[in-house]
Amino acid sequence: MPGMIVKRILAALAGAVVVAGPAVGQTSAASPPLSRVPSEQVPLPPPRPDEAKVPATTEPAAKEGSPKEIAKDSAKDAAKDAPAGPIPAPAPLPPERPADVPSGPAPTPATLVPDDTACLRRLERLGVKAEPVAPLSDGMCGAAKPLRVTALPDGVALAPAATLTCVAAEALGRWSTEVRVIAEQTLGKAPHSFQIGGSYECRGQNHDPSAKLSEHAYANGVDVMGFTFEGRAPVAVGTAREGTPEAAFVAAIRARACGFFRTVLGPGSDAAHANHLHLDERERPAGHRLCQ
Repeated sequence: MPGMIVKRILAALAGAVVVAGPAVGQTSAASPPLSRVPSEQVPLPPPRPDEAKVPATTEPAAKEGSPKEIAKDSAKDAAKDAPAGPIPAPAPLPPERPADVPSGPAPTPATLVPDDTACLRRLERLGVKAEPVAPLSDGMCGAAKPLRVTALPDGVALAPAATLTCVAAEALGRWSTEVRVIAEQTLGKAPHSFQIGGSYECRGQNHDPSAKLSEHAYANGVDVMGFTFEGRAPVAVGTAREGTPEAAFVAAIRARACGFFRTVLGPGSDAAHANHLHLDERERPAGHRLCQ
């Protein structure tokens, strides 16, 4: 009896195995054969959030040609992108100039060469008689283009002739036309000549060797001592008595000279100018003039 029960159990288990699947090498008619799904129908997984935000990079197109040509083109591209040359180092600053080193002497008037062309044309129109002379140079004194002036407008002579720059000669010529008018009004006669005490002379102011150079040292000043006339006595500066026509004449022409010269000195200015009128064209800041 127990043996029968065991046999039935074993028979039942064997039948269950046959029902569960076919034997190896056999195909069951009830179940169709398995087929693989094409790969293009399988959906790709969604991109990762981080990868979706990263822009795609464009790779440079591959160069065509032999390896040597590709290498040569790459070298040219690198040379084109490289700077034009090595970056120079900054230039070193010059050493500071010592404060006690002098800057050198200023150029003297003799070394400066002005253009007197227009001035010479004005002199000619005025009627001033002048001729160029050799440049003057004596240490710090001198003039690059001096003139020897022999006569003023209307034939008024200079006795002796004066050596002046063109600027000073023009001022003297223009002033002389005013002198003529004033002389006719106060004395009844036009001057025949101007008596000149000095023009170019290399010296200090007031003949002081230790003083600053005078404008005479640059041919830029002239001293007028007096005037001569036809048919009447000469008039000397500083000798006429107060209240006389001669004194009125000298006072008037002295005041008028301040309109033509930058410096006018005469009797009463100082002892050095007691007997003449000193006239010069010294330039001062802001066009300042000295009339005493």
